[in-house]
Amino acid sequence: MSGFTWRMLVAATALFCGAAAARAEIIIGTAGPMQGQYAALGEQIRRGAQQAVDDINATGGINGEQLVLKVADDSCDPRKAVEVANQFVSQGVKFVAGHYCSGSSIPASKIYDNAGIVEISPASTLPKYTDDGGWNVLRTCARDDAQGSAAGLLIASKFAGRKIAIVADQAPANAALAAKVKAALNAKGVTETFFENYTAGAKDYGELALKLSDGLVDVVYFAGAYPEAGLILKELRDLGRIVQMISGDSLVTEEFWNVAGDAGEGTLMTFTPDPLTIVAAQSLIQRFKDAGYTPEGYTLHAYAAVQAYVQAAEATGGMDGRKIAGWLRAGNRVNSAIGELSFDALGDVRDPQFTWLRWSQGKFAVATDLP
Repeated sequence: MSGFTWRMLVAATALFCGAAAARAEIIIGTAGPMQGQYAALGEQIRRGAQQAVDDINATGGINGEQLVLKVADDSCDPRKAVEVANQFVSQGVKFVAGHYCSGSSIPASKIYDNAGIVEISPASTLPKYTDDGGWNVLRTCARDDAQGSAAGLLIASKFAGRKIAIVADQAPANAALAAKVKAALNAKGVTETFFENYTAGAKDYGELALKLSDGLVDVVYFAGAYPEAGLILKELRDLGRIVQMISGDSLVTEEFWNVAGDAGEGTLMTFTPDPLTIVAAQSLIQRFKDAGYTPEGYTLHAYAAVQAYVQAAEATGGMDGRKIAGWLRAGNRVNSAIGELSFDALGDVRDPQFTWLRWSQGKFAVATDLP
């Protein structure tokens, strides 16, 4: 007999089994602002993606292969997003449920395009993301142009004759959102009192609050993130002014109230129909709550992004990114945590619906008294 011993056979078998196990893993990623002042938003998509991975693995994974989730912090910074994207490529990531900010998703998508990676964002709402995107981009959220138009029409009808200001930071998605609100208002014959840009990340917005106060503004449409919204409302309250703030989905997080406190009372937000009210998702929502987390904001949209990818991979019988994205963009229906989804040829959700949410006493709920 040769020098191949039983011990060597065992070692070789273990090595073979280990390699087989490695091949039986499908690596996916998610990225967003996981640290810093916007970390609550990144936490939403991390939680959603991880829960989806856990649940899908518990039922056999994708065609018998288990999913592994890689999480990266892009700080909503375009340059860092490119670094993250290249890191994901080197790690063998096949799919990304992310990024959160449009300014990160767009440059990252170019890296993923070249690497054959599908990117489904749960939260990037800038139209440019899909309008100018490659074959590989989709989103489970609605576009800003649809959301901004809905907000502008409501303001024009509900707050006619009031002094209206539009306030936006300089992020591309928020600039586009504010522009659509303005366009919808102006089309209805309503002219805003003023349109003001601000720099995100400051600790003091007293000058802006003073301008709003001195202008006797009644309604502020705010296109920005929750920390600044909360600070501006508090500073207005300190000046003795109470305004009706109206915003988009970035205020759909408990962290907004933690910053604004009682000054946030009555704040209105557009959002897709509240995922927490979907009957079919109640057992999933309860699992999140049992773990001490309320799946607010885009948590379930991230969960749905993973579901969409998995169902497309199973339908196409493999991990070919182009086939997966093509199947989804062809309008095939996906059963998801946020309801049945289908996508158009650009990768946008077909027939997006909106609802109005209102903050009151530290919680937000559907505002049933709005059109």
